[in-house]
Amino acid sequence: MRLLALETATRRLSVALWQNGELIERAEEVPNGGSERLLPWVHELLAEAGLALAQIDGIAFGAGPGGFTGLRLACGVAQGLAYGLDRPVMPVSTLEALALASGKRQVWACLDARMNEVYSATYLVDGGAVQQVSAPVCLPPAVVPAPTLAGIWAVGDGFAAYGDLLIAGKRDIVGVCADVFPTAAAVLRLAAPAFARGDAVPAAQAQPIYVRDKVALTTAERIARGGAK
Repeated sequence: MRLLALETATRRLSVALWQNGELIERAEEVPNGGSERLLPWVHELLAEAGLALAQIDGIAFGAGPGGFTGLRLACGVAQGLAYGLDRPVMPVSTLEALALASGKRQVWACLDARMNEVYSATYLVDGGAVQQVSAPVCLPPAVVPAPTLAGIWAVGDGFAAYGDLLIAGKRDIVGVCADVFPTAAAVLRLAAPAFARGDAVPAAQAQPIYVRDKVALTTAERIARGGAK
């Protein structure tokens, strides 16, 4: 099985290629934009693997939650490639990919959602499988519920932005890995079994996972949350 994946939900963009269990990846931190990198990376990976685009069996993407522009970018590129190839698509949770990329077993995954909020969920990781313990939420960091797992790792850039607020009063946190990001490689590790099971969907059915409904706050809402960040 040969699969492509794109992950652009955060400032760390990545593209990965899976060929019968072997993974290669291109990645770079891009604070703004980066759309011009994705397709060249795809062609670089295909050339490195000695493959043509038509030999790809499916395309996965980090579906969110994450930055709105990034989620639309990954979804749009995945759909465009899938339409052209007549191949299925597999949306993968960005927070699950973050948990897997961390290399930890018990993970409190948290990404900076801007607007003084974070995306947060907890997971158990067993090898390449990720089990959701608490569903993703988008909340101000001071009111994010405490993880229910003992001995959990706090992972993701949400802790770089709001670590003090998130961790205050919460017990059983083993450590913090604030510099870990979701990766296309992790997306592929999660997507490959789903493709094998036949769980992928037609390109037209692929959608981002936003979690948050609003793109921007009003001035009054920003003031109530302590200013715009």
